[in-house]
Amino acid sequence: MWHNNCFLLPVARTSMVSSCDRQHRDLKRNFVFCLLKKVEVMDSLSATSSASNIQMDYMKLLITQLQNQNPLEPLDNNEMASQLAQFSQLQQLESMNESFSQALATAELTYANSLLGKQVSFIAETETGTADITSGIVEQVYNNVEGEICLIVGNHMLGLGDVISVNN
Repeated sequence: MWHNNCFLLPVARTSMVSSCDRQHRDLKRNFVFCLLKKVEVMDSLSATSSASNIQMDYMKLLITQLQNQNPLEPLDNNEMASQLAQFSQLQQLESMNESFSQALATAELTYANSLLGKQVSFIAETETGTADITSGIVEQVYNNVEGEICLIVGNHMLGLGDVISVNN
């Protein structure tokens, strides 16, 4: 039976389900599948994608879904609110992560500056090409091009992780 360009299929004695309803349910399933696939692809391509970018993509998909939804079966408000709350939590975690990264960078720079004028031990390559424990006084601290903290000890340039021991 046809009704408003949709084919109605009998499902029970008293009710009918239209092919449009089926198409709408399929659209919902495809929407969720596409959203999950997009998140998977974004995670694999860029671990540094910001939560706000993901949320903007989600909002675009949500608007499209709302525009094409079946008026007889509207979207679940609780599900939408739950998903938006999860994005909010993700943004807060991202913000905390950035704050911790800045605090760690400040602590590392403070530690490196405290090494100025102190004797440090580290592994360095000798003139014969072998590795040996060497020591010297930290003369300079700076950030290199990649943003790593470097120490100048005599003729050697080393990172904070290369320091084995510190003496006054």
